[in-house]
Amino acid sequence: MNAISAPPSPAETSWRILPQGDRCLIVSFGDQIDASIGRTCLAAARKLRDASLPGVTDVVPSFVAVAVHYRPDGLGNGPTYASLAERIEALLAQGVAADAAGGREVDVPVCYGGEHGPDLIEVAAAAGLTPDGVIALHSQPRSMVFMLGFAPGHAYLGVHDEKLNLPRRASPRTAVPPGAVAVANRQTVIYPNRLPGGWHIIGTTPLTMFDPLREPAALLQPGDSVRFVPITPEEFDRLREARP
Repeated sequence: MNAISAPPSPAETSWRILPQGDRCLIVSFGDQIDASIGRTCLAAARKLRDASLPGVTDVVPSFVAVAVHYRPDGLGNGPTYASLAERIEALLAQGVAADAAGGREVDVPVCYGGEHGPDLIEVAAAAGLTPDGVIALHSQPRSMVFMLGFAPGHAYLGVHDEKLNLPRRASPRTAVPPGAVAVANRQTVIYPNRLPGGWHIIGTTPLTMFDPLREPAALLQPGDSVRFVPITPEEFDRLREARP
């Protein structure tokens, strides 16, 4: 294990490099969801992308690790796990100069409760709060986008107050509508399209989270800072109708 410098000031951070099949390796920076670890993962992923390592096809940050996908050459000219791990080890040992400012600041309007948030009352009861208390707890602080996963444009955000440390639903829904804003395990996900899901839906955004004709296609990107803005059902309808 070695050390790198992590934002916002130089700090000792350990990592481990592990194989993940024959075409991927994992650079692990910890085992707990934490904003500082998430920023380190984003910075490391950016450094590895900028290095343009031969044979690497994709670099994907997550909550606590970075996946490096590569294509071994059948003729022996492509990277092996050992050779790629050695290159990555050397790059990380140089330090990771992360941007302490992070990504963009994005406001996401959300209509909470009612038909748009069918689980809000249940979440409030489980958290020992009123529905308005849940909305305040969810919308007042900014939330970091840690990663995209599960489906294109499917954002994972956090880390929320401990009162929102709720397990997922015992019975997942087979279809969650696009734009649903749901919580579990001190995190939020925003469903980009109709998908199955077991998170607690507390609201819905009228924004289009994923559009393959848009650049970038995903509205939110890892590292973005999101402020959830409560809106009325009337504002929701107006914003949805105004979408291109």
